[in-house]
Amino acid sequence: MQIFHTVNGLRQPLAAARSAGKRIGFVPTMGNLHDAHIALINQAQQTNDIVVCSIFVNGLQFGLNEDWDKYPRTLEADSGRLRDAGCDFLFHPNDQEMYPNGLDTQTRVICPTMTDVLCGASRPGHFEGVTTVVTKLFNIVQPDEAVFGMKDFQQLAVIRRMTEDLCVPVAITGAPIHREPDGLAMSSRNSFLTPEERPKANQLYLSLNWIVSQINAGNRDYKALEKQASEQIEGVGFRADYISVCNSKTLQMAADDDHDITVLGAMYTSGARLIDNISLN
Repeated sequence: MQIFHTVNGLRQPLAAARSAGKRIGFVPTMGNLHDAHIALINQAQQTNDIVVCSIFVNGLQFGLNEDWDKYPRTLEADSGRLRDAGCDFLFHPNDQEMYPNGLDTQTRVICPTMTDVLCGASRPGHFEGVTTVVTKLFNIVQPDEAVFGMKDFQQLAVIRRMTEDLCVPVAITGAPIHREPDGLAMSSRNSFLTPEERPKANQLYLSLNWIVSQINAGNRDYKALEKQASEQIEGVGFRADYISVCNSKTLQMAADDDHDITVLGAMYTSGARLIDNISLN
């Protein structure tokens, strides 16, 4: 695996690969890699000749009082995992390389729909940071395909809309959520759970599953289901941020006759904010 820290350094071998007719896959991450990230690499390898992984903790998508400064940075371990997985290129730029003119004056990419609800309501400006950095990474790597985990379902929906609106020639692929044996969605922020919290941290997943079972049984009182699921989460000692039954494409509240529905949720532990979702049709 080759490691690059500059845009120009990465572009040269990618240009050569592209000229040779190689198909390029891309997996953008913020590092602290776990099995779910490696699954994204493996999925990209199935349909591409060259796989690029980026590791960049993007300050533009963190708000005030969020965890940018304590977000785990584990480059040595991450590099080893990527090598073992057969990743071809690792792009690991610093802040100056990605934002040479500074964050305050950085040109922004804004998706005006789907970003002020759900996680966007709790994290103002977050998705503006995501769409901006992903656009920059797409321009740097120029991949044929980019693979994103479906755990961040809203992020995936926003990126799909952004690439469609801006005519970006990148195929966006969503990869299934990887879970711990008790159902907890794998996440870098799971490391912030205390030993007391960890056995109960799958409650978000359990509550989303409960809503799905209710919908499959014919219950369409989505507001009542959301309220009861939030109460389940708070009953084990966590704070629900939101529970929402949404149209999978628009992320608006699901209508009774919607066929593609996603149940999304977020909750706060003492040191982390965890998200999860389940889709059904």
